[in-house]
Amino acid sequence: MSLKQKLFGTDAGDRFRHFFSIMIPILVTQTTIMGMNFFDTVMSGRAGAVQLAGTSIGGNIWMPVFTAINGILIAATPLVAHLLGAGKRKDIGRVVRHGMFLAFAFSCLCFAAGGLFLRPFVQGLQLETEVSHIAVFYLVGIGIGIVPFFMGTVLRSFIDTLGGTRLTMQVYLAALPVNVALNYILIFGKLGLPALGGIGAGIGTGLTCWFIFLLFVVIVTKHAQYRDIEIFGKNNLSPDRNLIGEYLRVGIPIGLSIFMETSIFGVVAFLIAPFGTAAIAASQAAMNFSSLAYMIPLSVSMSMTILIGIEAGARRWVSAEQYENTGLAFNWTCALILPSVFYLLRYSIASMYVTEPEVLHICARFIAYGCLFIMGDAVAAPIQGILRGYKDVRAPFYSSLIAYWGICAPVGLLFDYKLQHGAYSYWQSLDIGIFVSALILFLRLLYVRRKIRREHGSDFSVPDE
Repeated sequence: MSLKQKLFGTDAGDRFRHFFSIMIPILVTQTTIMGMNFFDTVMSGRAGAVQLAGTSIGGNIWMPVFTAINGILIAATPLVAHLLGAGKRKDIGRVVRHGMFLAFAFSCLCFAAGGLFLRPFVQGLQLETEVSHIAVFYLVGIGIGIVPFFMGTVLRSFIDTLGGTRLTMQVYLAALPVNVALNYILIFGKLGLPALGGIGAGIGTGLTCWFIFLLFVVIVTKHAQYRDIEIFGKNNLSPDRNLIGEYLRVGIPIGLSIFMETSIFGVVAFLIAPFGTAAIAASQAAMNFSSLAYMIPLSVSMSMTILIGIEAGARRWVSAEQYENTGLAFNWTCALILPSVFYLLRYSIASMYVTEPEVLHICARFIAYGCLFIMGDAVAAPIQGILRGYKDVRAPFYSSLIAYWGICAPVGLLFDYKLQHGAYSYWQSLDIGIFVSALILFLRLLYVRRKIRREHGSDFSVPDE
């Protein structure tokens, strides 16, 4: 047996095609979601700097909240994948219903927290009065769509896991022009409506969440691939404590892991602020580009969770490992090629965001550090997805906690205050943090592989046919 057959199986071509059939629609979907955020930012900016400032503050407040809760709710992916692989299709509806129950509960928690703490928190930031007003009501506008947003996360996980990533892609491609149109009408006051500025962007986002959710409901109730699974029926509506417990046991570490990652970037932005407007603008531009590049490893990670979850649920351990190798081979190839290309084009990339020579030079240097970050992410992200597919969710959480908050944050402060590396200190520390995270996750993956081989060694002694 050749090395290629040993790593990817005798049906390597089919395996790669299956992987790409899931991954590419997810990539388009994630890029489309980023496109919505892009248009929110650009169109709010066109309404004025104060409007952009208000929506930016509101977005930074909302980001860690929704990423953490979203992380908990996407536990539906490994749970559904394991049931699908085990041939327990009839039990999938219960998981989705309980996920939607949790989505509604978390939405109510957000409403309660917002009502009690939002205005005092924003006022405590000591912003200009108008900026503070826009930030608060931008979040109120988003609040229109909190319930469908979180419920839609559960339905999307369900649809994707059953092979509907192309359907999800079509939903978000349809939602993008709806979001842009709503922004245009509400921000600038068209069709006889008052111009709401940045607040209109929040309302437009909230209404778009309802549009997306309703399309998902149509898919799961009408599409032949899903309608045999009862989700909205009247039977078995009482919550199952054990199932909720399993959902939270898998979901909370995922949510905390994502929170650890996203919150460190907010802290870095705050720590770079004292270095002046040029450093802030350059860092934000480089961060935006790095986030765009991250869509590739993120999409691979999400694909791995689906594929590994199904194979593990079916107890096809050899096939699961071969899918691991498929995702890792693709992403690690990207880790070698893309950062090299981005580094060579760093000044051209920076010029897409900024024009002032001083800011351009700083931005290009941030992008150079970002290339290392992209490389580390390309190693770490697919392993996170693989481990989640095995329901091994604590290792990614601990790796994020150690790498970003145990190492990245203090190292950044050391580089700044002791070594005088200035604003670059925090990007340097991010690079160190992501490589530490990648190392921890890689060692964990090796441990999981050895454990599976030890427990199911007979499966690996038979060549994959």
